Amino acid sequence: MTKLVILDRDGVINQDSMEYIRSPEEWVAFPKSLEAIAALKQKGYLIAIVTNQSGIARGFYDEPMLQAIHEKLLNQLQALGATLDSIEYCRHMPDAGCSCRKPQPGMLTHTLHKLGCQPEDAVMIGDRITDLLAASAANIACRMILSPMTDRKALKTFGEVPLYTSLHACAQDLIAAVDTPLTSV
Repeated sequence: MTKLVILDRDGVINQDSMEYIRSPEEWVAFPKSLEAIAALKQKGYLIAIVTNQSGIARGFYDEPMLQAIHEKLLNQLQALGATLDSIEYCRHMPDAGCSCRKPQPGMLTHTLHKLGCQPEDAVMIGDRITDLLAASAANIACRMILSPMTDRKALKTFGEVPLYTSLHACAQDLIAAVDTPLTSV
């Protein structure tokens, strides 16, 4: 039974930008995404965020600014009576060779361990190929959202990835992704 929902941040919960989300003012939640998280919490799910944040390594913002962005997210969730159980981020550049940056499974496996869950107890919801690959590497089911940043052409080639359904099963947003039972991935 799924008891942990692991969410990508940018493109799933909030608007994404090719210029990076650099400040709390630039962080804007998608309509109903925070309500979807609150609904999952009310149903008893643990909720975690795993997010690549190479903007830190690129010098676009620092870790205190990232914390301020996350505080805005947490404050808006708190206003809905919800919270998060974990936020993990990777600050490294794509070519750094770290084990935490998606598509590597490091953040996901760390989250599982931290929250005392097994891969079969979790589902990842993301919008990029890196989310799908990280979930697959961690043996976690993955449900995809089609955001403006989703590479739809590349996603069509992933029909054979274990625990991923297909491009046809992708949701348009987080509220649609959680409207169907998370155990039927």
